[in-house]
Amino acid sequence: MRIHHLNCGTDCPLGGALFDGRSHGPLGHLVCHCLLIETEASGLVLVDTGYGLRDVAHPHRRPHPRITLPWRAMLNIRLRESETAIRQIEALGHRAGDVRHIVLTHLDFDHAGGLEDFPNATVHVMRREYDDAAGPHAGIVARNRWRPRQWDQVARWQFHSAGGEGWFGFDAVRDLPGLPPEILLVPLPGHTWGHAGVAIRQPGGRWLLHAGDAYFYRGEMREARRRCTPGLRAYQRLMEVDARARLANQARLRDLSIARRDTVTLVCAHDPVEWERCRDGYPL
Repeated sequence: MRIHHLNCGTDCPLGGALFDGRSHGPLGHLVCHCLLIETEASGLVLVDTGYGLRDVAHPHRRPHPRITLPWRAMLNIRLRESETAIRQIEALGHRAGDVRHIVLTHLDFDHAGGLEDFPNATVHVMRREYDDAAGPHAGIVARNRWRPRQWDQVARWQFHSAGGEGWFGFDAVRDLPGLPPEILLVPLPGHTWGHAGVAIRQPGGRWLLHAGDAYFYRGEMREARRRCTPGLRAYQRLMEVDARARLANQARLRDLSIARRDTVTLVCAHDPVEWERCRDGYPL
């Protein structure tokens, strides 16, 4: 098993270091950290997709059309074809058809935009996440976070619910159909009700947990005291469906990142430093 760390979308929010904690200019730099997993029996497996080709080709229809001014102002999305998952996978010498499975942390527009670039893939997601995303949306956040036009042509869905043997004290979904047993879903509600992390057991026994949007900033993990930039702290509050559940799961992940530092590597979806360190082979 080999894991590639891809950035499948760049956001440059106005506020610089108030968002990413390191920029010196007025604009910050956030990523859409996705994983490409090469497996022997299941082909290529993609964890999240970031933005896709259709987002790049039609920026005023997907994902932008009903993303209101606060979202545009905060995120300042930069859509680049070279950053789409499909183009990066092709650059590695593969084809879209080689991606047989996509495992999603959730269906927000910056995580699911590339689904239709892989028409033959089976898409794995928590049942609650799909039901909420596909159903009627009440409130400005719900109406803007999910863009069904990004995935209304997906033909192969595989829905999951928590149950079975846990994972380091967390609920888990194991034995995902068609996937090796080393890949499992870890429900982490709070950002959305159907939000989940994706855990991968790597050769040698170490685990990698892609925690999606369960946290946003590197300082929220691996330290006893949580640190988060003002911009990302505010954005997490804006997007949460349940503050208590989100913060409780975040605290549990922080405890895990400290207690199991030698066993588990945690990454989130949008921190550029975490992505760069993983890309370079030196995760935090």
